[in-house]
Amino acid sequence: MLSKLFAVFFFLISNVVFATKITAIEINGLTTLSRGTVLNYLPFEVNDDVNEKDIKSAFDILTKTGLFKENNFQLIGSILKINAIENPTIKYFDFVDYKDGLVLSESQIEDIKINSDLSIGKIFNPEKLKKLVSQIISLYKNNAFYQTKITAKTSIDSSNRIGIELVFNEGDPSLISSFRISGNSFFTEEELLDEFEIGEPDFFIINYFTDKDRFDKVKFEAGIEKIKTKYINSGFLDLNINESEVKVDSKNSTIQISINIKEGNRYKIKNISFTGDTDIFPREKLLDQMGNIDNSFFSKSKILKGIENIRSIFSNRGYAFAEIDSKLNKTASDFEYDLEVNLNKNNLVYINRIEISGNNRTQDDVIRREMIIHESNFFSQEDIDESIRKIRRLGYFSNVSVKTSKVNNDSDKLNIFIDVIETKTGEFSVGLSHSNSTGAAFTAGIQQSNILGTGNTFNGKFTNSSAVQEISFFFSDPYFNKEGHTISYGIFNKTTDAADLEVSNYNIDESGFTFGYGIPITDKSKLSANMRFSDINVTCGSTFSSSGYEPIQCSSNDKLDTSLNLRYSHNSLNDFYSPTNGLQSSISSTLSTPPGDFKYLKVEGNIKNYSPVYENFTFLTEADLQIAKGYADKDLPFFKRFYGGGSSSVRGFDFNTLGAKYPDGKAKGGELSYFSSAALISPAKNLGIDQENIRIGAFLDAGSVSESTSSFDLSDIRASTGLGLSWLTPIGPIGFYAAKPLIKKDGDSLETFSFDLGMSF
Repeated sequence: MLSKLFAVFFFLISNVVFATKITAIEINGLTTLSRGTVLNYLPFEVNDDVNEKDIKSAFDILTKTGLFKENNFQLIGSILKINAIENPTIKYFDFVDYKDGLVLSESQIEDIKINSDLSIGKIFNPEKLKKLVSQIISLYKNNAFYQTKITAKTSIDSSNRIGIELVFNEGDPSLISSFRISGNSFFTEEELLDEFEIGEPDFFIINYFTDKDRFDKVKFEAGIEKIKTKYINSGFLDLNINESEVKVDSKNSTIQISINIKEGNRYKIKNISFTGDTDIFPREKLLDQMGNIDNSFFSKSKILKGIENIRSIFSNRGYAFAEIDSKLNKTASDFEYDLEVNLNKNNLVYINRIEISGNNRTQDDVIRREMIIHESNFFSQEDIDESIRKIRRLGYFSNVSVKTSKVNNDSDKLNIFIDVIETKTGEFSVGLSHSNSTGAAFTAGIQQSNILGTGNTFNGKFTNSSAVQEISFFFSDPYFNKEGHTISYGIFNKTTDAADLEVSNYNIDESGFTFGYGIPITDKSKLSANMRFSDINVTCGSTFSSSGYEPIQCSSNDKLDTSLNLRYSHNSLNDFYSPTNGLQSSISSTLSTPPGDFKYLKVEGNIKNYSPVYENFTFLTEADLQIAKGYADKDLPFFKRFYGGGSSSVRGFDFNTLGAKYPDGKAKGGELSYFSSAALISPAKNLGIDQENIRIGAFLDAGSVSESTSSFDLSDIRASTGLGLSWLTPIGPIGFYAAKPLIKKDGDSLETFSFDLGMSF
């Protein structure tokens, strides 16, 4: 087609040798494009002198735009006529018969259409479509779909609009049948193959989920890089991948992969020397930050980590822009290097300004009082990080982020910008609720842990259910004074029908008040005391007060309960709702005191430890121990005993059902309670679920409730395993779990599935 056009073109202008002044330009055949668009492409305009070369250049420019099927030029006297046939406009562009997620996803396809300039409303360019099909075929081949065919179907309507369909015949992927590595001696073939996400198929059931034998070019190349890194971190600086071959059989059904390597020599770091600003830290501290790698085999990762450690200690001393560089110097030995680390501290850096944004409800000072770094302080990344962790531990924000920026024309000052996303910290509610512990209930009240953005807590509650009727008010100020002391107080009235709590047949009517005071020991720990005064009326059912139940306590006139609780708590978690690192622990003792009628002592301890493990997984270990005993010839009140089972204890067993039973089969409770748990937790996004606020975990629980401290028996232990999910919703965290008991006995009451508001991993 183009050759014919050029022939016409040269015939028409064969008599145009000298320049001619153009007095008019006529453009014919336009349906979509404007006259101005075409004129903008021309290298000349009306009243310009043009020659044969100018017109040929204009023809070439319009052809290369891809806007036209055909175009030709006619110079008649001083009038230039352009006759054009436009390419059609894209009416639709569909991908047909592809399997979503196999290689392409819907979002990828939308990106492809936009980036290829073939989206709806664009001018169709057949060369772009041809190029796009070729690129998609290459993408499929990179994922081992060597048999994929794509047919482009087009149809043009009377309005010069084109519809495009790419019809896919994906076929089956070619699977890896063999994967071999040769030439290695330091690492075994199995160790090197483990660096690849792809390979020979796993056991067929596992391979069904992992698709390990599906070839993926990106994963293959990533594995090659991991092998190189593995050798370099073991001192093999001369490593060479001699040959890497991926062969596909004649039927495009199986793939054989072979890699041949040459390990080369292994090198050592003989000595480490420090140059530059060596007066800030002693040599011993610098060597310790480097991991004492002198006289050991070369490891790039250890060197980089050591340099980063040194940069951190300079940064924490105020040298935010310290430059730490290293170089290798050859020694007399063929296979040894000396490592020279150059230290350039640059200027001391101060905090110029700290700005907080996103806190629409929470007052600035509530956030700032958690910070251990302030304006005019020396910069310290360590203090900034700890400040952010403390803000996260408040529980007022679903996310806290920080960034720094230099102050213009002032190299020794930095601004800090903290951005928070507030989460729901309270609510006013009237309605129905349900929990495992109390069943269906009518509730009304206000619960606010950050009332009016002050950081104070106020809870007013009214509950009416078959098990519990309660009205209470509670207030807490975590910064009662400048020293960070905490004060709290509350009043309550509560009636409990234990029969509806799966315990036994008695009622308790209790009213009273509490007063507490806490003192920080460190920025992560606190010592607190709480006094509780209450009047308790116990009404026992006739069966419950008879022999075999609680005849002595049911006939007692004890009513006044006064107690003192002393508690030490520690919290170094890096987040309130979704921690991935840190420790939370507490130990407390509660002693009944005069003038109360009851005589008992409780000691309770709890510990939770979160540790990051492989690729964003978190390992949680938790233990809880509770011991209680009566004194002064009085038993522990039966309603002060411990119970087990349910979402906060051994999951898989009904709430409050573990331990000794009364003759009617209801739980008796005990003086000794033990619970432990281990869980592997992952954000849902790490498992392919596009939801940032969901965490999924597998857990193993074990625990027991013993009637007395002296009657502990291994046969009391119950255990379960299962899967759990916690979701931070706009109304707060919600926890779900499905559990299967591992250790149980006949007569145990089981609960394999549950959900709870306020529960999270």
